[in-house]
Amino acid sequence: MIFFDATKTGSSGHRSGLMRVSARLADELGSAACAVSWASWDRRMGAGDWFLTSELFSEEERPVLTEFLLAHAGRTAAIFHDAIPLKYPHITWPQSVARHPSYLKLLAHFSRVWAVSAASRDELMGFWRWQGLTQTPPVAVLALGADFNRAVRTKRTDAGKRDASLVSVGILEPRKNQMLLLDAAETLWSEGMDFELNLVGRVNPHFGAPILERVRVLEKRFRGLRYHASADDAAVAALYARARASLFPTIAEGCGLPLLESLWQGVPCVCSDLPVLRENSATGGCLAVATNDRAAWTSALRCVLADEALVARLEVEAATRALPVWAEAASELRAELS
Repeated sequence: MIFFDATKTGSSGHRSGLMRVSARLADELGSAACAVSWASWDRRMGAGDWFLTSELFSEEERPVLTEFLLAHAGRTAAIFHDAIPLKYPHITWPQSVARHPSYLKLLAHFSRVWAVSAASRDELMGFWRWQGLTQTPPVAVLALGADFNRAVRTKRTDAGKRDASLVSVGILEPRKNQMLLLDAAETLWSEGMDFELNLVGRVNPHFGAPILERVRVLEKRFRGLRYHASADDAAVAALYARARASLFPTIAEGCGLPLLESLWQGVPCVCSDLPVLRENSATGGCLAVATNDRAAWTSALRCVLADEALVARLEVEAATRALPVWAEAASELRAELS
């Protein structure tokens, strides 16, 4: 039996990437897994059972966790996302910054670990080496699914014939870098270009206020800016259906699900040229742009709005390339946790 950790998934009121991973894996694992919550689970496991978590945790949040990991009553597996709180503490939730070092150390006590990208795997193993940890579990890479809404993959047939609409999905915060998009869009609107920019995502309560304030100011000046604070999967899919391209100017990711989810909808993605994103962008359907380069991003947006041949080529690439799905990720887990 796989005891699947749903401690936070069941209580969360928002749809972050972490929640997406937990929810979709639970869907696809189906009857092979039993959802448990740390506070109510009795933690009784047989020798052939597995405890699997894709959540973030600490000893303070989950009493006796260390004791449980060291008891070896059953076997334990975890999905690791990223080390962003250590690399960017000045723009990361304080709770995450405080928790992350102990979280990374606790991962060393698991029987198996999957990282959500090769770059993420290297970060975790690098942290363990830096800490001098010699007894660590094997770390494999688990390809996360692109099929976010359980719908059939969209493959556009009228390549390039799109509204002048752009969409960017992600919580409003410095790491997601919406300020860069607003700067680039303001330049193009001021030049007289007519297009729509849709920003989708809640506001980070610690760092998002200046971005929201900038959105409100620009909304009064330019009719093309639309902010969607709350949008379910159906609403997001509707925005993708109209979009000429998605925009992902992030400065740090563990995997980059918005890129994959955009391609699943048949929508090309203009993304930061980060190593972690190259793992999925290099295969096609994406336009990689120098990270945090305002001039380069302004030029890239101008291109996707005006260059029909470019958009048509990217749409064909998005439609014909291979994309991972959540059923494959769950199948890999089931096979390894048997």
